[in-house]
Amino acid sequence: MEPIFTPEQLAEVHAYHLPLYIRSAVNPLVYLGVLALLLGVLIRPLYHQAERLAGHLSHRLAFLRTAPVARVFIQAMDRLWGEPGWGTALLFALGVDLFIELVYAPATIYFGYVLEHRHGMSTYTPLRFALDELKGISLEVVATSALVLGLYGLARRVKRWWLVLGLPSALLLLVASALDPYRASVYFEQEPLEQGPLREQITSLMARAEVPFADVRVEKTSVASKRVQAYFAGQGPTRTIVLNDMLLREFEPEEILAAVAHEAGHIHEPKWPGRIASSLALVALLFAIDRLMRRAAARGWFGTTRFADIRTLPMLWLLTFLVFSLSNPLSAVFSREREREADRQALRLTGDVAAFRRMLVKAARVNKMDPDPPRWVVLKGASHPPIRERLEALPPTP
Repeated sequence: MEPIFTPEQLAEVHAYHLPLYIRSAVNPLVYLGVLALLLGVLIRPLYHQAERLAGHLSHRLAFLRTAPVARVFIQAMDRLWGEPGWGTALLFALGVDLFIELVYAPATIYFGYVLEHRHGMSTYTPLRFALDELKGISLEVVATSALVLGLYGLARRVKRWWLVLGLPSALLLLVASALDPYRASVYFEQEPLEQGPLREQITSLMARAEVPFADVRVEKTSVASKRVQAYFAGQGPTRTIVLNDMLLREFEPEEILAAVAHEAGHIHEPKWPGRIASSLALVALLFAIDRLMRRAAARGWFGTTRFADIRTLPMLWLLTFLVFSLSNPLSAVFSREREREADRQALRLTGDVAAFRRMLVKAARVNKMDPDPPRWVVLKGASHPPIRERLEALPPTP
């Protein structure tokens, strides 16, 4: 079999991945340290600052309580929270998020911009990078606000809030996947793949695979990265085949079809067992959060004065981090097996082993994939088998 990389290319790949492996090993300890600092030292001063700022804003913006539209919003928030203090809760939660963002800012810049440019993987300009980071932070602000008002607000008003919130949230996770095509456009422009032989071949391939889809779109990621990518977004009537413009630039039509066939191999996977397990796990996590918040209120942890006190938020981040850290290696085992099966399905669908092999090799070269990552990296939570393993699993080319 032809080597994936020349010795010079392999040395470059190793140089690129070494900092990433160091980050993977160190990051859990750093995050635990940040949470320990919050829980042990910073909760009280951050909360007092949030109280003072909320009081100041309440005084300065008191006129909003009588303004036609703002009045309705503020009254709804007061009812949702059940008592005054939702402004303090929001400011505290956003302050915690801001602190974590600031701690990670040097790593974000280094790994997201400096390292990628150093190894020729990024086309980001400083302005574009900063704007995309601001988009991510804005989305995080919205998510954090919804979490604070939804989880803590409901927990204050409903005894079995974890069940009331857990069941619709599990259903929302299923519905949210249908919105994937629209979320992707927040960062990159998309346009329909032009009419022509490639679009016709993809349509024919999906017909053989019995995979209905709404459209084939081209995502213009070349403004940020040189990586190639193909994926399916959405479900049912919103299912969209997305090819990035780098893929169209670097790959031949047969190799693009091989990549699309691999993604199509995921469509008929048995998804309901995983969805049911995820829903049950979410409800169980919310129940554990309920128990922790009740324990914190009973013992006055972190200065809490009542059940569902916002000062327990860093404790919930810690619980969530531990749950995902412990479950990720196991879920990754199933993910890697699904990837192997998708490879097999793609070969059955196209029957073109040579094109599939070229697709994998070219993807490894363009994306600088490590063909032999350390075993601990794979076991820690790699979602795909190493590229060399995938190549070795292919049948011999006729």
